[in-house]
Amino acid sequence: MEFGVVLQTDPPAWRVVELAKRAESLGFAYGWTFDSHVLWQEPFVIYSQMLSATERMTVGPMVTNPGTRDWTVTASMFATLNEMFGNRTVCGIGRGDSAMRVIGHKPRSLATLSESMRVIKDLAEGRETTYNDTQQHFPWAGESELKMLMAAYGPKALHLCGSETDGFILQLADPAIAEWTIAAVRQAAEEAGRDPNSLYICVAAPAYVGGNIEHQREQCRWFGGMVGNHVADLVSRYGDQGAGVPQALTDYIAGRQGYDYSGHGKAGHDHTDFVPDEIIDRFCLLGDEDAHLARLRELESLGVDQFAIYLMHDQKEETLSAYGQQIIPAMSG
Repeated sequence: MEFGVVLQTDPPAWRVVELAKRAESLGFAYGWTFDSHVLWQEPFVIYSQMLSATERMTVGPMVTNPGTRDWTVTASMFATLNEMFGNRTVCGIGRGDSAMRVIGHKPRSLATLSESMRVIKDLAEGRETTYNDTQQHFPWAGESELKMLMAAYGPKALHLCGSETDGFILQLADPAIAEWTIAAVRQAAEEAGRDPNSLYICVAAPAYVGGNIEHQREQCRWFGGMVGNHVADLVSRYGDQGAGVPQALTDYIAGRQGYDYSGHGKAGHDHTDFVPDEIIDRFCLLGDEDAHLARLRELESLGVDQFAIYLMHDQKEETLSAYGQQIIPAMSG
């Protein structure tokens, strides 16, 4: 199993670069950031410095979307970074949540997401593609490579992910939900005539190493609220028991009363009070090193290739160190 770290691009931007550099020194292979340009600083500017400050780390958004940038611009940014730093970028992408809603737009449709992924990947890898009824090509991007991973929860999104992408991002660490979603993605890949085992599976969730479970829960409760945005979309589309969506994913949002994006990804906001402790324990990795290792081994047995830590709590350095010094070596042994 590989490991990644997910950061918010809060100022000062150099702090993000420092954390990425520290993470690489501790054995993390991937450096991800949120991509929500109003709530935080522009990530692609920071990626250049993250790549410059590291030697091997692969860098990219978790996740970008088809709506806030022209697709040719997104592709050009990836291809340029690849030319500068030797194919060390990855594109995590989804329909768009905070980045779109904060500026008054709805998330893009799956059809638009599908088309955008094709255009971005084709251009970023030097192929000619059709965009806006024109033929486009980056003649300078022939050596560029870009892995395209899609974030998904619902049945239609999981089917698109398995049919068309290089891999799947599940933004929670519940083994039961991981098992269901990974199976759905792989089945879609097989139905599309693709090798289901070739898909790269990334699970991303908050991880907090320590002994005070109550404090850890409060620091990570925001994550249940963030996931709840996507679950609310599923319930509005399928109903709370529709289309095979497991109740383990839908039941907990019954008490949800809207969402305040000013507190997106931050501890201590009362708009996530509806999230019960049970959900935090299932969706996140809490407790001591042994508790983390037990969950990680369970996820690995389900086919997870990477675990990426959302590092948005008050023990960033301590958790990074615990992973680098104890957990990553134990998972590699």
